[in-house]
Amino acid sequence: MEKSIYSREYSLFLEQLRTAREEKGLTQMDLAERLGQTQSFVSKVERGERRVDVVELRAFCKSIGVPLAKFISIVESILDSPDSNRERSTI
Repeated sequence: MEKSIYSREYSLFLEQLRTAREEKGLTQMDLAERLGQTQSFVSKVERGERRVDVVELRAFCKSIGVPLAKFISIVESILDSPDSNRERSTI
């Protein structure tokens, strides 16, 4: 079984996390400040160099201004999509 951090699904999850931040008009620095983290932390998460757990995902979503349940629902719809390689949902 492929390690989940390198899976297509995890890549799509990270793409949606970045998209959510961008759609809210936030830079990595803006998000880092809201999280009490460094910009490099946010960058490493978005590039898949650092794995995110559910507690951190909740903090990301709150800082971006997207309910966790809505974010998860969007990610689920992307993963269930027949053409999930290109589809991006709007937050």
